[in-house]
Amino acid sequence: MLVDSHCHLNYLDEPEARLKAARARGVQGFLCIGVDAEGIEAVLALADDHPDVWASVGQHPDAAAADPSWIETYLDHPRVVALGEMGLDFYRQPSAREKTLQQARFDYQLHLAERQDMPVIIHTRGAEHETLSLLRAHPGARGVLHCFTESWELASAALELGYYVSISGIVTFRNGENVRDVARRLPSDRLLVETDCPWLAPVPHRGKTNEPAFVVDTAAFVGELRGWSAEEVSRITGENFCRLFDRVRLPGSGDARSPSQARSQGRNSSS
Repeated sequence: MLVDSHCHLNYLDEPEARLKAARARGVQGFLCIGVDAEGIEAVLALADDHPDVWASVGQHPDAAAADPSWIETYLDHPRVVALGEMGLDFYRQPSAREKTLQQARFDYQLHLAERQDMPVIIHTRGAEHETLSLLRAHPGARGVLHCFTESWELASAALELGYYVSISGIVTFRNGENVRDVARRLPSDRLLVETDCPWLAPVPHRGKTNEPAFVVDTAAFVGELRGWSAEEVSRITGENFCRLFDRVRLPGSGDARSPSQARSQGRNSSS
């Protein structure tokens, strides 16, 4: 199944219509991402209302000034399948104090993920060394580097730690050759696709508000890079999504496995 593995549905005008449009193009699942305490109720409401929408809960580096302890309140919510979006963003050259605060919030959430055995969704921009240092400091954490824009060296190091890498519409941009290089080289069992909507609409939708339906275009582009059919992209990235986000229960699946059972089966099938 084709999944938009990272979208901000609560930031879209008429999210119900946008979900309907995505389903009409064959998108079968959506992970709606929490980034701060102010928006989490809207994220969870969308997941509660739609069996093909799941939620994450976390604190984006842009919200690093806030105390992240609120996150723990939501970890038992039945639609929450991941922690994040969390990470580091040094692209706009924050102050030394702001960098330290971002790292402290990231460290807190990684520790929480280890304790809860939940996958993490990582934002990293302009902070390759610091991101990798924190990932290595938390060997019990697992997850995905979302909307990847960094170097193959970071991707390769993250793969060695067991992480997945998610490709967004940036792969279609004229200046996205580094992302295309990573998309070609990723192992097939570690690749995800996403929109990160409402931002970063892929070609041929540049200039428009991004929406979940456009993950079809990103997936098709990745398929061309790798020599895969549309069906192969959907199957491979969908299987990867379900393996990583192992608290996901597909509508009508009747899957009553515990997360630990799901992980055990996933390890056995890939060994």
